[in-house]
Amino acid sequence: MDGNQTVRATSDDPKVPLLPIHRSQSFNSRIQSIFTLKNFFILLGPLLCGIICVFVNINGGKDASRNMLAVLAWVFSWWLTEAVPMPITSMSPMFLFPLFGISDADDVAHAYMDDVIVLVIGSFILALAVEHYNIHRRLAMNITILFCGDPLSPPLLLLGICATTAFVSMWMHNVAAAVMMMPVATGILQRLPTDPTQSNLVSKFCKAVVLGVIYSAAIGGISTLTGTGVNLILVGMWKSYFPEADPISFSTWFFFGFPLAVVIFIALWCILCCLYIRKGSGEALSAYLDKAHLKRELELLGPMAFAEKMVLMVFSILIVLWMTRNITDDIPGWGALFNGHAGDGTASVMMATLLFIIPNKKQPGEKLMDWNKCKKIPWNIILLLGAGFAIADGVRTSGLADVLSEALGFLENVPYLAIAPAVCLISGTITEFTSNNSTATLVIPLLIQIAQTMHVHPLLLIVPGTIGAQFSYLLPTGTPSNIVGFTTGHIEINDMIKTGVPLKIAGIVAVSILMPTLGALVFGTDKPLLNFSRNSL
Repeated sequence: MDGNQTVRATSDDPKVPLLPIHRSQSFNSRIQSIFTLKNFFILLGPLLCGIICVFVNINGGKDASRNMLAVLAWVFSWWLTEAVPMPITSMSPMFLFPLFGISDADDVAHAYMDDVIVLVIGSFILALAVEHYNIHRRLAMNITILFCGDPLSPPLLLLGICATTAFVSMWMHNVAAAVMMMPVATGILQRLPTDPTQSNLVSKFCKAVVLGVIYSAAIGGISTLTGTGVNLILVGMWKSYFPEADPISFSTWFFFGFPLAVVIFIALWCILCCLYIRKGSGEALSAYLDKAHLKRELELLGPMAFAEKMVLMVFSILIVLWMTRNITDDIPGWGALFNGHAGDGTASVMMATLLFIIPNKKQPGEKLMDWNKCKKIPWNIILLLGAGFAIADGVRTSGLADVLSEALGFLENVPYLAIAPAVCLISGTITEFTSNNSTATLVIPLLIQIAQTMHVHPLLLIVPGTIGAQFSYLLPTGTPSNIVGFTTGHIEINDMIKTGVPLKIAGIVAVSILMPTLGALVFGTDKPLLNFSRNSL
């Protein structure tokens, strides 16, 4: 029998392939497996790095600037394509910087563990405790019930859902806030009728709620340092570039970020009401949207236990410590008692440690938290922040910032009052095509260098640049929060564009007005920055 007959004769044997396998096919399949798109993206990073090292000559032929640009191309190509897992890519500066002569190994490693990183770790542990005991869900439903009035007012209910999301996002990462609030919101929407005669009203209200949750999570994150990684990148880079300047504390940022977030939040609510809530929707939906649904879910949680009360108390004390470490120049906070040695990260980890000491009174010997519960800490975000700080140091010390700032040299001729909107618009455009954190990591060092050339306070540029990096409102891929909204099936890309364009314009206008006014009062941007070393630039 020939080969094909052999296959047919033994085809009942599951170990025998139904079709003959030739060596050429096996070889071709191996070749195809090697030249996959993902493998190409893996090779793209080193390839771009090598091309720059061989063919690019910048900054008068200085190797450090050229090598830093090459490493940037390597790291950002892996970040953008996700050819290598993001946390692993975030650790690549630890070996790339020493090998390319950009920084010593100890200096690079230091960027991955400073007070800002400590602040993040402590905050994540506390957020996990809040999530474990369902405190966030209880709080969300209680606040939302307050806005579910009788008779029903869809704009008021939308305001309650959005306000709750924004408040939660102030103390948790904005993505976590969106993930937590979306089931609460969709649980309310599930009670809506499927009657075709009311489908238009229902569909539009569902769009408003879903869009409200994802955008409110992003807006709430602007308020505090812990709301989003972008704000922490700003603080870390400010400390790195200007070690002798006054640090940006939690309270300092809050006094600017919270009013700004309130203005943008009001704009969001008005936009959603104008676009998606029609007259008569209250009467049409009142029979389906009452307080009974939320109250039943709240009853399932039972009364607040001792463990929940203690976690809430610890979190509340931490917020007070953050707000009072540095108050004003005339009224020093509690940080003065320790000669300025204590930072926001000090308070964060100290209060997180209490969770491993205080019993939960559920089981003998059990504490509020144990390390098994901490396995959900998002180390990918922590490593990404560390990589951002390391890259900022490398861009500064290698002299690459001087070269890259020339690309944005046109900002030197921008009028003083137009600086904030111009920077915010540039950053807000870039962030639609890459992650918020990556945008901030790339833009902030350049803006610092441009500020030196323009002889203006650096925060006048980098604060609008940081805020603009959070205006990823147009595309689903702009931030994971947007993807959370898309998974519900209630919104499409044109809904995001229709809502995101006016919201982004409103955000840029708000930054343009508040930065030269409130920003000057909070950050002192109308005064020369005297308490820093010129050598730090």
